[in-house]
Amino acid sequence: MNNGNLGFGMMRLPVINGEQTNIDYGKLFPMVDAYLESGYRYFDTSYVYHSGASEEAVRRAVTERYPRERYLVATKFPTFLNPPEEQVEPIFDSQLKKLGVEYADYYLLHNIQTLSYDGVDGKGGVVQSSRLFEHLAEWKSAGRIRHIGFSFHSSAKLLDRVLTEHPEVEFVQLAVNYIDWDSEMVQAKECCETVRRHGKKLIIMEPVKGGALASLPPKAEAILKAELPEASIASWAFRFLASLDNDIIAVLSGMSTLEQVRDNIGTMKSASPLTPRQEAALRQAIALYRESAPITPETIEKYRGLKYLGLPATALLQTYGICRIQPVPSFADDLNYPGNMMAEEMHRDMFGAEPFEEETVVLPDGTDGTPLLKEAVEWLRHHHF
Repeated sequence: MNNGNLGFGMMRLPVINGEQTNIDYGKLFPMVDAYLESGYRYFDTSYVYHSGASEEAVRRAVTERYPRERYLVATKFPTFLNPPEEQVEPIFDSQLKKLGVEYADYYLLHNIQTLSYDGVDGKGGVVQSSRLFEHLAEWKSAGRIRHIGFSFHSSAKLLDRVLTEHPEVEFVQLAVNYIDWDSEMVQAKECCETVRRHGKKLIIMEPVKGGALASLPPKAEAILKAELPEASIASWAFRFLASLDNDIIAVLSGMSTLEQVRDNIGTMKSASPLTPRQEAALRQAIALYRESAPITPETIEKYRGLKYLGLPATALLQTYGICRIQPVPSFADDLNYPGNMMAEEMHRDMFGAEPFEEETVVLPDGTDGTPLLKEAVEWLRHHHF
């Protein structure tokens, strides 16, 4: 990873009175100015961030205040709204208008996953029924977008299929951090390897896992501070990413204050790969972080090899436990994944009205493991994206 790829994520902007659509431009303008003055220029937004106000914020804070060559704009089509094809062009037109640009530098299908690509029944989702990739190719040919990609929240197996079926894709945006790296649901490592194998570029989101990796349990922080006393805890997340050998366009960080902008700039400019000793320290810190979850790795391991509702029991429990220790558990990125896993493995809607059948899971020691799994699934269903 080079030092020129910090991306400004426009999804956690400062707001007034807690209203997501009431952007505090008095605070945002200095943030944008400091970011651009540092030499970075990639702004990431979408149709839905800040309840639809984020693209306008890019226009007011960036495109109306700086010449076109000073910045790159990335935005996303709202795939998860399942629009019929006749609404696709009007949505795209409205995005360019809100952004105040004639073209988007990077344009993504937002949140490609099993449900949007294949549908619950496996016969095709909105990506196919509304010809979304075909529209992207047409817009690129017309000069209205420069680069085609998608953000992704599903299995490495599906990712491999999408990239095989759509070689026109130039980049993929993935959730990548040192907690998601070996997650059974997120599969960050396997997805990064898939992107690299297909020769595509990578954009990284959730590098600090929504702020969760900016602070760790005290014992975990002590281990990292013993290695790098002056480094922030968040900087370890960026140093982890510096060790990747993917071709990275940008590492996105959702920034809410000028202090966060300055800290991220300093961190990215000084980020270097972890040494073997630092890798060992980070592994210890990760273990302590996982142990701080309400469901510990030791408990999860008792469910190894078992399934519940057709899904790996360990994956369900790991996801549930990690969500519970996020800054906002109901907004954890992990919540994108369980429904996609069920649709891919079982062709079943995890969030539908149809009740699940009664199922019992018995652990190797004879203990009934069903109550904890039932609790996990009900929580994940209630809080799903």
